[in-house]
Amino acid sequence: MSVIIFNTIGGIIIPQSNLEKQEAKLKQLNQKIKAEKNKIEQNLGKQIIRSANLDYGTLTTPQIKMIAKKVAAFLNQAQNNR
Repeated sequence: MSVIIFNTIGGIIIPQSNLEKQEAKLKQLNQKIKAEKNKIEQNLGKQIIRSANLDYGTLTTPQIKMIAKKVAAFLNQAQNNR
């Protein structure tokens, strides 16, 4: 005799193995999204550093935060002027 475990989601009965597969796919998708966000953030940072002709070796955390705030303020101002 075998036992099949079912879960209900929003009134839909899903066999446990299917639910686990969907959860695994969702987790994998979330990891891909996070990796893509990190890639974009790194590329944006590199472009700002290059465009501003900054030296990687001399940037401090407070300087990075100040630059980020200035870029954000500039972008927000530009967006508000549309």
